[in-house]
Amino acid sequence: MTLSILVLAAVTLQRLGELVLAQRNTRRLIAQGAHETGAGHYPLIVGLHAAWLASLWWLGWDRPVSLPWLGGFIVLQLLRVWVIASLGGRWTTRIVILPGAPLVRRGPYRFLSHPNYVVVVAEIAVLPLAFGLAGLALLFSALNALVLRVRIRAEGRALRHVSLTVPQEHAGVV
Repeated sequence: MTLSILVLAAVTLQRLGELVLAQRNTRRLIAQGAHETGAGHYPLIVGLHAAWLASLWWLGWDRPVSLPWLGGFIVLQLLRVWVIASLGGRWTTRIVILPGAPLVRRGPYRFLSHPNYVVVVAEIAVLPLAFGLAGLALLFSALNALVLRVRIRAEGRALRHVSLTVPQEHAGVV
């Protein structure tokens, strides 16, 4: 088995595991009284990430892997784990409002409002570059920018809505 196949298989398994975790956390949050908002764009996010990964498999499965770019991607995965661990049971791939829950201000959230999006933006560019697929990195970075624009606006609306009904220190958008 080649390094390219091992990397792609590991990323695929990681993403599938994250979807399972996100679904479990979403169900648990909803059972605690949370509600989802901005769900209309969610299929775009899933489709974009599925197409990104499928394109990497299609074009990269037999390509040599640049170790420096792969090293950068591994660092990004450590940052991803930090983000997920910082949110704990509140980490999900959806916009879920848990009334009365405080905003998370630990881990990378001490420094950035959207650290997960920073990681995702970098991942979408770095992994294709590890396979020498600069065009793929550019294409999916541009598409991701469009989807993130919609996503971040939806989160902003959710935060504004929550802050109108709950004191900001108790508004929980996860």
